[in-house]
Order: sequence, then structure tokens, then C-alpha cells
Amino acid sequence: MDAIALKRGADAPEILEKPRPEPDSGEALVRTLAVGVDGTDHEVIAGRHGNFPPGEDHLVLGHEAVGVVEDPNGTAFEAGDVVVPTVRRPLADGATEFFERGEPDMAPADEVAERGISGAHGFMSQYFTSPAEFLVPIPDGLAEWGFLVEPISISEKAVETARASRSAFEWRPESALVLGNGSLGLLTLATLGDSFERTYCLGRRDRPDATIDIVEELGATYVDSRETPVPEIPDAHEPMDFVYEATGYAPHAFETVSALAPNGVAALLGVPESWTFEVDGGRLHRELVMGNKALVGSVNSNYRHFEAAVETLSGLPDWLKDDLVTGVHDLSNFADAFADDETTIKTAVKFHNQ
Repeated sequence: MDAIALKRGADAPEILEKPRPEPDSGEALVRTLAVGVDGTDHEVIAGRHGNFPPGEDHLVLGHEAVGVVEDPNGTAFEAGDVVVPTVRRPLADGATEFFERGEPDMAPADEVAERGISGAHGFMSQYFTSPAEFLVPIPDGLAEWGFLVEPISISEKAVETARASRSAFEWRPESALVLGNGSLGLLTLATLGDSFERTYCLGRRDRPDATIDIVEELGATYVDSRETPVPEIPDAHEPMDFVYEATGYAPHAFETVSALAPNGVAALLGVPESWTFEVDGGRLHRELVMGNKALVGSVNSNYRHFEAAVETLSGLPDWLKDDLVTGVHDLSNFADAFADDETTIKTAVKFHNQ
């Protein structure tokens, strides 16, 4: 079968021929429909994130997948079921307590493998196998967009974590700000409109621009960070009850504190490289304490978040999915899915028809 992989020392993925996998007991064989490409894939290719499976000279990419069960192999699935795989897997020495209680997303990073990212091959191949407990069923009608379930699940977990940090009191948020107008930021913005009266999205693009069009079609306000830096947002617009950071721009983690309203919370999802800069630590400490503010970090997601993401995806308008996904490319021109330019929002590689 064909697989899209990154070889050690390479700076771009290529197609490799690999044997079609055989499912072990408790596993199903899945025929891949499509696999999304995101910023993490680019970080892996650039060598800034993740690592190769032990003893392997390549890593099959892809962690945002949707497929059809080809061989249930004695699991509860039936042939033809449409499924989305979760990302985290136990290491070779066995599952930890985090897997046993259904919370692999809360495990330390060095205690898990992440398929297509760190320590385990991903799903960017014509077939893959997976234990049944890591396959999330989705309606047949969502198969075309199933590769969006994983990124939405990341936001489901982050928003849940942020809300949990405010559970000690009656929190009544009205305003929300998304930092970043990439595909993850736009998907998150679309889901926040049901929970917040006013939403904003920060980016660094000039008009005309497709992402700005999506922001405004969703009823949100676009904020250009070159004109209004994050600390100035309260004066230019309003203090924010909730901030979702999806940029990986390290200063935003600290600037966000000034953007928060009293009792506000920010969820940090970006993963920056080492970055040294000056901050007024005393002021930040004082604002957090006196304003009852909170910063929470969030990475990955678990099965429950994937289930919530399926429901969220089913409620997104068709126009949003059409505008957000700027290219689904066949295997023959898969490199186009990894192109990174101003016209690209969300891309995927297509392997099979449903």
C-alpha cells in the first residue's frame, strides 16, 4: 500500500510502499478516506516537534483521519462503519493509569505515543489498524468532513478545561477572543458563537482575505494585531471573559492576562520553541491574583472530546466547511496538501472514496 512518510534527515514527505497491515486481536482494519494536514504536521516535517517510532527510519504522517472499517476482525464494529481514530497510544511497555481511566490526554508527554507525531506511525496511508477502543464512530453523512473531528476535539477539551477552572463560582461569560485565524482558530470561533454573546478573532492578514471573510460571516469582529496588540484589546474593544490562544506566539501567553476581564480565563494551545523575552512578572502575578484570572494549558483530547466534536461538526453550516477546506488532494498530488501560503486554510489528502 502507499503511505506518505517522512524519512530521517529529509525535509519533505514522500510516498513509500509499505505492506498492508494485519489487525491483531482487538483491532480493526480501516480503509483510509482522508487525512487532514495541520500546523503540527509542518512542525514535525521541520524537525521542531515529535520523533520517529523506535528503530524506524521513517514516520508515516497524519493524525487527523477518517476511514471506513474494512475488516472488523471480531470487534463490535461492522464492515462499512465510518470511524475517526484518536491520536494517543500506550508505549510498548503497556497502558498507564491515564489510559485505564480514559484520559490519555492528561498523561505526561513522555508516557505516550502520538500517531503520526511522536513515536508511532500515523494514518496517512491507504489502510491502518487500530484497537477498537480508539476508534470513534461517526455518521455516514459526515464522512466527507471527518478529518475535521480531531481538530475540533482539541477545542472541545480546551474549552471544557477552561470552564472547569471557573467552576468554583457562578461564571457568566459574555465575550470571547480567539488568537489565531488559522483553521483551528476558525473552527473554534464557529463553536463559541452559541456560548458567547460577542466573539472576536485576532490575526495578521490584510484585506481582502478569506479567513477575515469567515470571521465576519460568523458574526465575529476581526482584530488586526498589527493595529491592536493583545494588551490593548480591552481599550479598543472590551475585556475578554475567555481567550483561546492558538498561535504558538510565546508573548501571547503573558499578554493575554492584560486582555482578560476580572474572573476571566485563557486556554493556551500553541506550542512555541524556546523563547527568552522580558515580562513584568510582578504585574502579571498581581493581575492574576487581584482579578481572579486564570491561565490553563491544554493538549490533545480523549474519546469523550471526539464524541463531542462529532456532534459539533454535525451542527456546522455547510458554507463554513466549504470555505474552510481549501483543498482535498489526491495521492498523486499530495504535496499540494502541504503547501503553505496565504490562500491555504485547511487541506487534506484523499486516499479512497467512501
